Amino acid sequence: MSRVINPNVPGKDRTRLKKGIALALRELSRTTETNARTLDLVSFIVLALEGIENTIEVTTTAWEKRDYWIKADRFRREWEWAGRLGKELRPLVLSKNWDAIAAFSPKIFHYVGDVKISERHRMGQPWLGAWKELTKG
Repeated sequence: MSRVINPNVPGKDRTRLKKGIALALRELSRTTETNARTLDLVSFIVLALEGIENTIEVTTTAWEKRDYWIKADRFRREWEWAGRLGKELRPLVLSKNWDAIAAFSPKIFHYVGDVKISERHRMGQPWLGAWKELTKG
C-alpha cells in the first residue's frame, strides 16, 4: 500500500495568502476612491493575515512533536508579523478609517513587497465577498 500525501499543507496556504495580500495591495494602490471593492480588498487583507497566523501553529506543532523546538521558535518569530498586523488592521477596517488604513499599508507591504506575481496569474479576485465574511462573525 502506498503512502497517502496530503496536498493541502500549511506552507502552500501561507504562500497563496501572501500572494493574495500582495495582489490586493497592488489593486489598492491603483484605486483612488473608497467603495465596496475597496472595502473587500482591505477586508481580504485582514482575513489573509489572520489565515497566515492560523497556519503557524499547525506547522510548529508538527516540528515540536519531533523535538525541533529551536526551529519552531525561529519560525514563529519569522512569521509573527502576520498575526500582529492582522490584529492592528482589523479595527481600522471595521471602523472604515481610510486615512489610517492608507498609512498602515506600507507596514504590510514591507513583508509582502518581494512577492512575485505574474501578469497571467490564476488567483482571480480572492477578495470578492471579503467584507461580508469579515463582518459576519
